[in-house]
Amino acid sequence: MPKLGMEQKRRAEVINATLTCISLHGIEGMTLDKVAEYASCSKGVVTYYFKNKDHLTTEAFKSFLAYYGLMIESGIEPAMSAEGMMEVVLKHILPPYSDDTDQKLNVSQLDGVDKMFIPYEDQGKLFVQFFSKAMLDRNLQEVASKSYEHDLQGIAKIMEYGNRTGQMSVEDSHSAAYGLMAMVIGLSFFRVAKVPPDKDEDNRYICEDYVRRLINRGGV
Repeated sequence: MPKLGMEQKRRAEVINATLTCISLHGIEGMTLDKVAEYASCSKGVVTYYFKNKDHLTTEAFKSFLAYYGLMIESGIEPAMSAEGMMEVVLKHILPPYSDDTDQKLNVSQLDGVDKMFIPYEDQGKLFVQFFSKAMLDRNLQEVASKSYEHDLQGIAKIMEYGNRTGQMSVEDSHSAAYGLMAMVIGLSFFRVAKVPPDKDEDNRYICEDYVRRLINRGGV
């Protein structure tokens, strides 16, 4: 059992260690012993918070998906234009290529959202690992469904705001948000598979063009 007052910190360390372990060894290669090693704690501390590997995998997936929503929400300000809000969304759900090999994975909110980070390469590896597992795991499917529904509602609200203020022109905000999310998921898989588009190496411009067409038709 962890020391009194250390519960939140220890739990966050275990989640971070789990995501790091999965990015390096895959879900099949992730074990409670390895997680304990990466978290610099005993296996007993890991099982104190998470009863087994499946439970730990599910909670790690929740934290992985929640990371994107938290980063987006922290970057959006009420005074922003609809276009500015969409730029924040795209920046986090399909980030530009970057060289961040020295950065450590951290999805804990304990030190503030500005301290949270997932290296670019780890994002791709975790994305494929979790969603491949989710195809046959009902618990992971439910986690993904709830997270994506929340994201869809948030993006649709931005588009509705853009419509209402004349900054965007979207016939059906939910369908437009659904299309954007589907595009992001597909492009994420292409990134991991290293399938570049014809235009350049960073396929995020496809989403940017999609949003830009909605903005341009609005004629702010």
